[in-house]
Amino acid sequence: MRRGPIGAALRSEWRKVTTTRTWWVLALALFGYMLFLGATIGFAITHPDLASSGGSGDLQVHGRAAAELVYTLAASFGYAFPLVIGALAMTGEFRHRTITPTLLAEPHRGLVLGAKLAVSLAVGVLYGVAGTLGAIAGGAPLLATGDGTFLTSGAVLADLGFCVLALAGWSAIGVGVGSLITNQVAAVIAILAFTQFVEPVLRIGLGSVHALSGASRYLPGAAAEALSGSSFYSSAGMAGLLERWQGGLVLLGYAVVLAVLGRLTTMRRDVA
Repeated sequence: MRRGPIGAALRSEWRKVTTTRTWWVLALALFGYMLFLGATIGFAITHPDLASSGGSGDLQVHGRAAAELVYTLAASFGYAFPLVIGALAMTGEFRHRTITPTLLAEPHRGLVLGAKLAVSLAVGVLYGVAGTLGAIAGGAPLLATGDGTFLTSGAVLADLGFCVLALAGWSAIGVGVGSLITNQVAAVIAILAFTQFVEPVLRIGLGSVHALSGASRYLPGAAAEALSGSSFYSSAGMAGLLERWQGGLVLLGYAVVLAVLGRLTTMRRDVA
């Protein structure tokens, strides 16, 4: 009986995302960023003597491990992009004051939130594909001059798929963040501060203390890397990762907790 409202909610949310330029501009930016990082890390791996002068000489990975590291760089450094687009799906409603007609058209607020999560997951998959393809395009030509690209390896292809899923998970987390921080500017600032400063500092700091190193594995970025199967931080000698399934559950847990908190707070308030 709910197929009609569910389908209408999903179509509405999909149009809200795809009828603006923001989603594909960010996707192109993610592709270009990963293209650059893929080439940079690929060069550091295949030319360690030249790269060591730039501070990259500690990356001692070879063969399939090197390919996995390069191809999954989006999980280590590109997750701010799907996180932002997920947050914009919610904060945009408040910024442009469309939340009122949205809730008038579909008064079941849980359904609205669920539709935003589902559409953001789909968009997150597209971001995962864009980021992964960018890393491959930048890194594979350089890896081909060393131990090979390993693009026909089943294990590497599996990592690519899980890397895409990791970025999709970040998009769902973004919806949760946006449901808690409805001011768009504040949400974007909080996302950039956390992804570019807070979590990296926490991972380095916790990883340097033996008694606390295990805690860093449960940070969302580390969980996403565990799901993807490779980690720049771990390859640089920092704390290890959870098992893949554990990382997936932790990442899912963050998305669920944030979405539930948003449903119990922002999505329960009266809107004008």
